[in-house]
Amino acid sequence: MSNTDVVAANLQGMYRDVLRDAAGCVRWDRGWHKNAIVTDCRRLLAGFMRGTPTALGIRGLQVGAGLAAWDQLPGPPPPTAGQVALVDPHPFTVSVADLQIDFLNLTTDSVSAVPTNRLQIVATHRQGVPPWPDANHATSTLREFGLVGELNGATVLINYVTHPAIVKDPTSTLERTIWLVF
Repeated sequence: MSNTDVVAANLQGMYRDVLRDAAGCVRWDRGWHKNAIVTDCRRLLAGFMRGTPTALGIRGLQVGAGLAAWDQLPGPPPPTAGQVALVDPHPFTVSVADLQIDFLNLTTDSVSAVPTNRLQIVATHRQGVPPWPDANHATSTLREFGLVGELNGATVLINYVTHPAIVKDPTSTLERTIWLVF
């Protein structure tokens, strides 16, 4: 195993999606799944460690429609570490101000007041978010997402997920929880 393999094995992420109806009742909970930590996340971390002033952490969460073809067998393609952007050329971005970002306790998965090597990011896509259909999206169906940061003024992916289609009707709320372990 090379040094790169050891580092890659320890840097990981997971996510969980829960969809609620207009009354707040759970329509479904897909459970926890792994996500791909992408190469640009490693570049961003290297920028932090070097003290690069243009390396900015999580700036938002992009969600995209992906491709309708992913709804057919064999389903969405698995995410890869080489992904540099969402497939959707017009993703919706949930700003960092609309995300809840906390450190997690190392043993209990509860929020920690002190820094740890684990982050929890919670995005709540309320009713009407994203505001699709629009000029670029015929439906409000979601098939991909990724956290984004900033490096040298450019938006870069931190992680990437492709998932089965989520038909996000205007009255539903999608609760997306992401864990990153460094």
